[in-house]
Amino acid sequence: MSTVTEHDTVVRGGTLIDGTGAPGYRADLGVDGGRITRIARPADGDPPRGRTTVDASGLAVTPGFIDLHSHADFSVEGWPQATTQLHQGVTTLVTGNCGWSPFPQDAAGLLREWSGFLAPETGWDFTDTGGFAATVSGARPAVNLALQVGHAALRVAVMGGAERPPEPAELDAMRTLLRAAAAQGAYGFSTGLIYAPGSFATEEEVRALVAEAAATGLLYSTHMRNESGALLPAVREALGAAEAAGGRLEISHLKAMGPENHGSVVTALAELDGARDRGVDAAADVYPYTASSTTLTSRLPLWSMDGGPSALLHRLADPADRERVAEGLRSRFGRDVDPDGVVIAELGDGPYSGAVGDSIAEIGRREGTDPAEAALRVLAAHRASVKIVNHAMSEEDVVTVLRHPMVSVASDGWVLRPQGAGLPHPRSFGTYPRVLGRYVRELGVLSLAEAVRKMTGLPARRLGMADRGRLTEGAVADIAVFDPDTVADRSTYTDPWRLSTGFAAVLVAGVAVLADGSPTGARPGMVLRRPGP
Repeated sequence: MSTVTEHDTVVRGGTLIDGTGAPGYRADLGVDGGRITRIARPADGDPPRGRTTVDASGLAVTPGFIDLHSHADFSVEGWPQATTQLHQGVTTLVTGNCGWSPFPQDAAGLLREWSGFLAPETGWDFTDTGGFAATVSGARPAVNLALQVGHAALRVAVMGGAERPPEPAELDAMRTLLRAAAAQGAYGFSTGLIYAPGSFATEEEVRALVAEAAATGLLYSTHMRNESGALLPAVREALGAAEAAGGRLEISHLKAMGPENHGSVVTALAELDGARDRGVDAAADVYPYTASSTTLTSRLPLWSMDGGPSALLHRLADPADRERVAEGLRSRFGRDVDPDGVVIAELGDGPYSGAVGDSIAEIGRREGTDPAEAALRVLAAHRASVKIVNHAMSEEDVVTVLRHPMVSVASDGWVLRPQGAGLPHPRSFGTYPRVLGRYVRELGVLSLAEAVRKMTGLPARRLGMADRGRLTEGAVADIAVFDPDTVADRSTYTDPWRLSTGFAAVLVAGVAVLADGSPTGARPGMVLRRPGP
């Protein structure tokens, strides 16, 4: 127990939910030097005193939430205040997901073209993980970032946009870049096997890099090769790579897309359990929505993206190639793509700027053509850079995945300005309050303690963070304070630019970044570095 007589900060009067899944209990927290130095229950007597007090009477006090799956690396420099995250209780964002990371330097130009994540004016130019970390640290974010290195970034740095297996020397070069990222403090290695050029990789290439990641202690996070009709083979591929390497696996945003595939998450989770029974360190994460969000090009046949978006545009200008692309897209309709569910979320200036919020089916009906041709018209008119929200999942599947004990909550979201353009997915604004409000308080899918574990202790354990994700003496004082009776998400698909409510305070390393429900302007976040072996 601490011998401090007056703490820097005391969080007083709350119900502590410590991140382990144990029931909450009444206690005060003493914070000094950015760490929790005392946990005092009423029976202990002599309540702690602080130079600053956070009144948590009647509120839940939890570890700050750790978002295992974000794309903040592509947006945090533009809005380091991270307002959307603070209003959700998020204190750490894990980046470099779906195979994309904004380093190494040689990949920067191709990343801008391939990923659809980077605006043309974005000045990313990083030699390595350390260069990116220095740039983000200079922007003074309000929250922490934990970095992963992306497979697509490694691949384009070494091979460009080629649809072929790497030569032995090229694979060795990717291994070298991966090892360098690990040595510079990265927490993980990710793949996005549904997106070109990551989708060009064979299982052998992936296994070789997962083995390298495992040898350097990195978590392997994967947006699997398929999340619809071939979900189960994709799960087995991911588990097989981790098992062969003796590595740690995180299946990103586990889901089943398309009505014909709903329910297959049950078997996917059984596959995960079976692998864990064999000793594989495997887990997954989920966001609490029945729509995904991605790029429109991800719905096209794989061959059409050989050479990247510029090559796709050339194909769309050729009538024969264009029809082949359209036929490939049509073959997915009714199976795992519903044209009425593929909604334009964001695109730049051009002839379809007014179509944000419309589905490709609606655009087709308006123009007297079919949805496939409508999708290609939008892509051709906007340089193949079109973001969509895809309504294709079932609520029952979301609940099934969310209940699994080895599934964390993660947003797959971005750091966004409070008001912006387009109709981004509401997960960037409301993932964590939605779980706490809808799935805990309203539906009773999870207990409050279990939901908090899935947002704190479990993701911290996946990352190997020993001093975050739990309320315990000695832990970093990343802390969230909220009202379980009122916490709620307000962002919707048609009105996404609405912040969540119910959070009274958020501390990052003991510094209040949210107080009385409003950002304080403090920006004490940092780029976290995984300790070396």
